[in-house]
Amino acid sequence: MGGPIDDVVREILVRQLDAWGPAALHRSKRATFAQAYGGPPDGLPEAALRVFDEFTDLLRGRRLTAPVIAPSPDRAALDAVYQELDRPSGLDIHAVDGGVDTLPAVLTAASAAGAPLLAFLDAATGPPSAATLAAVARGKPGELLLVLPAGFREHRALLGAAGFPLVADVELVARDGSARLVAFATGSGKSLDAFKDAMWAVDEYAGVRYRDPHDPEGHLLDISERPHPGPLRRELLAHLAEVGRATVTDLRVFTVTDTVYRAGDANRVLTALLSAGQVTREPPAGRLGGDVVISASG
Repeated sequence: MGGPIDDVVREILVRQLDAWGPAALHRSKRATFAQAYGGPPDGLPEAALRVFDEFTDLLRGRRLTAPVIAPSPDRAALDAVYQELDRPSGLDIHAVDGGVDTLPAVLTAASAAGAPLLAFLDAATGPPSAATLAAVARGKPGELLLVLPAGFREHRALLGAAGFPLVADVELVARDGSARLVAFATGSGKSLDAFKDAMWAVDEYAGVRYRDPHDPEGHLLDISERPHPGPLRRELLAHLAEVGRATVTDLRVFTVTDTVYRAGDANRVLTALLSAGQVTREPPAGRLGGDVVISASG
């Protein structure tokens, strides 16, 4: 890996680990963070593992297993990270020769089922097998951050069939036109919100922008804490034209799962649409709470 897109992927992963690590270690005496790469990982495993330097206290009395699977894992670099982390007794880092679909056997050997599991799969050369996705879903809870080739559209069906009820995705597009798809799969709405927050909080890297895989016009969006609302405006109006009416809660869920935006962005856009008379609400006045019903105008 290397280049500005990989820098954004790295920061998304690190921020996701910042949210996942404390929650997983508070929830259970054991947890697993697995990384698997279809090609050379180029320093990403080490960057991810350094996050656990912040959780040394939480590791006391707990066990965090952290396998790294790659065609030729850099064992010396991984050992150096372990030394940097003062060799915390609760952390087990394992380097495994293999690829993305080696993951099920590694998770079985690590007894990962039945405890919190976060997997990062760099499958930019092609999608993981159904068995690999199902192995991640068997975590309690199991969550997955997945990198795929840009333009791949079957991932939602594959992730749903594997047992993930919630999926969010975004395409990262570099200035030279190269692109990659990043998807996050989970059973937790809170975790999905954390992914969206991490996604929009990353720094800009050399002109990398986001593209909503569900936006038929394919508009590119600057990475910003307050992203341009245009594509979300169009997608909410199209969704309301299709369903007729929906509660604010329903539209917030739609925004998180079917667009690149966050739930809070939905409220911001709905307020603007109401002011412009492009949608109506029931009741017609008061706070824009979750039970307010929004309807397409006309």
